[in-house]
Amino acid sequence: MEAAKTNSNPVETKLHFLDYWRIIRIRKTVILAVFLLVVLTTTAVTFILPESWSSTVRIAVEKDVSDINPIGFAQNNSAYDPFFIQTEFEKIRSRKVLYKVIENLKLNERWGGRYNNNIPLKTPETFDVLQGKIDVRQTRNTSLIEIRVYSDAKEKENPAQEAAEIANKIASVYRDTRLELKREMSSKGIEVLKDELQRNEEKVKTAEAEVDQLGEKYKVSNGSLEGATLEPQTVRSLEEQRIRVEAEFSGLAGLLNGLIKLREEKGESELRKSILTAINDELLSKLMIDLSTTEANLAKLKETLGPQNSDFKAMAAVQANLDDNINQRIKGILAGLKVKVDAFRLHLDSLASAVDHARTNDAFMTEQYRPYFAAKRRLDDLQKLRDAVHLRILQETVDAALPKTSIVEITDQAEPGRKPVSPSFKLNIALGIIVGLIVGISLAFFIEYLDTSVKTIDDVERALQAPVLGVIPQNVSSLILEGSESPHAEAYRVLRTNVLFSRKREDANSLTVVSGGAGEGKSTTIFNLAVVFAQNGQRALLVDSDLRRPSLHKLLNVSNSVGLTSYLLRQNTLEEVIQTTSIPTLDFLPSGKLPSSSLGILNSTQMKDFIKEAKRRYDFVFFDSPPIMGVSDASILASEVDLSLLVIQYRKYPQAMTIRAKQMVEKVGGALLGVVLNNINISQDSYYYYYSGYYYDYYAKREEEPPAKNNGEKKKPAGERAQLDLKQKY
Repeated sequence: MEAAKTNSNPVETKLHFLDYWRIIRIRKTVILAVFLLVVLTTTAVTFILPESWSSTVRIAVEKDVSDINPIGFAQNNSAYDPFFIQTEFEKIRSRKVLYKVIENLKLNERWGGRYNNNIPLKTPETFDVLQGKIDVRQTRNTSLIEIRVYSDAKEKENPAQEAAEIANKIASVYRDTRLELKREMSSKGIEVLKDELQRNEEKVKTAEAEVDQLGEKYKVSNGSLEGATLEPQTVRSLEEQRIRVEAEFSGLAGLLNGLIKLREEKGESELRKSILTAINDELLSKLMIDLSTTEANLAKLKETLGPQNSDFKAMAAVQANLDDNINQRIKGILAGLKVKVDAFRLHLDSLASAVDHARTNDAFMTEQYRPYFAAKRRLDDLQKLRDAVHLRILQETVDAALPKTSIVEITDQAEPGRKPVSPSFKLNIALGIIVGLIVGISLAFFIEYLDTSVKTIDDVERALQAPVLGVIPQNVSSLILEGSESPHAEAYRVLRTNVLFSRKREDANSLTVVSGGAGEGKSTTIFNLAVVFAQNGQRALLVDSDLRRPSLHKLLNVSNSVGLTSYLLRQNTLEEVIQTTSIPTLDFLPSGKLPSSSLGILNSTQMKDFIKEAKRRYDFVFFDSPPIMGVSDASILASEVDLSLLVIQYRKYPQAMTIRAKQMVEKVGGALLGVVLNNINISQDSYYYYYSGYYYDYYAKREEEPPAKNNGEKKKPAGERAQLDLKQKY
């Protein structure tokens, strides 16, 4: 049980490129079969398909524009519009175009003989056939449209000529349809505009009569009309004057108030300093200059002559006179500013009164002539609308007469093809090869996905949590017949080494092999493992304990009349049932005949005693067993012997069965030492080459070496060397 618990942690594995390659190699038969089926089918269908010819006409399409700019505006068709191109694709394939093509080329009658036993087709039926033969596409990064038509007519009907004829007819009908549609739309539009112009003329006449009637009613004539409309201008003029006078009044009033406030707060001296900055008065400026000069002279006289001098006193009198004149002048300036402010106030009041009067008069005049002016405005609007409609009629009439060949231009006429376009043998075969490989590989991976059997060592260790002790290749037979230098022997020697090193106890020398299902190679595995142990010099006993379907006696070519059952039923002694083989250290115990009354004989005291006695006499005892899933004998043996090996055949049974087999061994208390992967195709699956491939190459090279001289001794034939020398042990 301890051995079974090793490697208890699951190991996550990731698929490598070599894993995919391994699946391809293993499933190469499926891949090759699918590949050949697809390629052969494609080839057959290619030869069966009728030939198809094609011809292409290329046209340049533009929006509805004229060859020259119409009167009054310029055309702009430079912007690329993918929706316009797609719309034209559908128009080309529409019934409006293709029905005319069918009618012009009489395709109903022509194709009736080809598709309907010489009975003319109906137009909708011909339309469906024709649509399937048309391929409309755009030349990349241009406004050019390619119309490609296919024809599958017989060679005598000239399919290349038919394809070119239909393609050219589709292009011409599409062009004529667009031009006719444009002319029809222009004609209908002009008729609508003329009707609208006539209605507008009637409305204008009615409005003119109404204006004349109101003019007579309100005594408004063409000469006095302008005078009657001067009131708004008068209001605007008076309002402009009032605003201007109000601004001047505000400036003067502000200046006056500022100077008065300055005199009150700062005094006369500050007023003198500031007033010349605000008001440009030449007299005041001269007086201020004279005062400054007088004050300077007075200061000099005071220093030189003194204040009592007569000249000083005279100069002081001049200064006092200048101060008085300056004060009087400043008072006069302020008084003059006040008079101007009062005059502007009176003027402003009069203007305000005039504005109010003008507005009242304008409101009165407006109310009195309102019906007349309303009728006049309606008349003006109707005249403008009439003139606009008339101008538009002239423009559309000229535009309709302009040539519009640029709407659809056939740049390349369709010409008959020189060879059929389909079926393309090379293309179809290439696609068949590609599709065949893809489908084959996909099917191989799908089958591999559905296959839940054991495929790799990683599958075993991940699912069973048990080590893989050996990897046994395909086509392995008896190692006694193959010889000790057989390439297969090395795989069993590796298994023997792993078994010895995996034991936890030195006295654990009894071993059995189990498997989930039949045919997984238990008997061959236990037989060759016993042979390898014996060839190594260890005394080994091989017991065929598969009582229901014994097979080991066939490998040794001996009788199975007496054996294990004879000893357990006490019919013979142990010495009588054990037989020797050509290997001195290997003995064999057949199963013997199993009476129907002794099916549970393995689960007996005699069997347990036999196992103890065999272990005492031999270094190793090997027991063959039936499948553990269907027969209880395998579970009994697993519980009675020291060690158990689980044999799993490569890609045979689902993993669930293998897991169940391991669980059954553990439930009965058996010690599962590990797993043996059997029947591996080394040449096909390179994954296992590294486990066994080296030894095959090694032995293959040895077999190619020339035989050594044997001093004249005659070499025995291989058949004689392989003969088994079996006899009873005792």
